[in-house]
Amino acid sequence: MPEITPLDKMRLPFGGQEIEFQHLTHESGGVPFLRIRIREGKRFTIFDVDPVSAQKWGDLMQTWARDHAGDAP
Repeated sequence: MPEITPLDKMRLPFGGQEIEFQHLTHESGGVPFLRIRIREGKRFTIFDVDPVSAQKWGDLMQTWARDHAGDAP
């Protein structure tokens, strides 16, 4: 059974989705994961993301946010 540690949560202002971030480790060891749970109404989408993919995803999101920070109302 994996150990899940809550990290943070947020609600998106335009879609209302609730996003939870959790640290996931397995008793047997191995690669830790960043679990991203997106709740839209009664539906959940869950991503378990490895550190290398999380770094790439985070870098892309930071670049996009920096390039479009002035576009938000």
